[in-house]
Amino acid sequence: MFMFFYYIYKKIQSMKKIKTHFNPRFRADKKRSGLQLMETFFQFNELDVSKERLSNIMNYAVKRNSWINEDPAEIFEFYQSMRSLIRAGYLIMLKDRKWAIDTQQEKISPWVLGLLSEKEYRNPLLVFKNAFREYTLKEFDYFMSGIVYFSMGVY
Repeated sequence: MFMFFYYIYKKIQSMKKIKTHFNPRFRADKKRSGLQLMETFFQFNELDVSKERLSNIMNYAVKRNSWINEDPAEIFEFYQSMRSLIRAGYLIMLKDRKWAIDTQQEKISPWVLGLLSEKEYRNPLLVFKNAFREYTLKEFDYFMSGIVYFSMGVY
C-alpha cells in the first residue's frame, strides 16, 4: 500500500514540473515588434468584424439574464488576440520613436476621424500614449477578462 501512495506522490511531483502555457498565439515577446504583432492581428481579424464582436461582448456583459450566442472558443480566441493587440500597442508606446507625420495640414473630414482628434489621427503614437497614461496594461487585461467572463454567462 505504501508503494502505491509513493508512486502517486512521485507522479504528482513529476506533473508539477510540466507546465502548460496558455499563451495566445499573438503573444508579445522580445523577438517581435509591436508593429509585427499588429500586422498579425489584422491578418487574422477584420476591422469591422472585430469592432462588432467587441461591441457585442460589451453589450452582453452588461445585460442581465442573457449571454452571447457565439461559440465560446471563438470568443476566447478573440479575447487572446485583443490581449495581443493591447500588448502590441504597449510595445509601440514603449519604443517611443518618431512617426512619419503628414506635413500637409489639409482639413480631415470628421467622418474619417471617428473618435480620434486630428492630432491623434496624424500621429497614432499619441493614442497609445494617452491610453496607457490612463490605464496600465494589467488594468486592460483585467477589464478584457471581466467583460468576456460576464458576456459568456448569466449572472
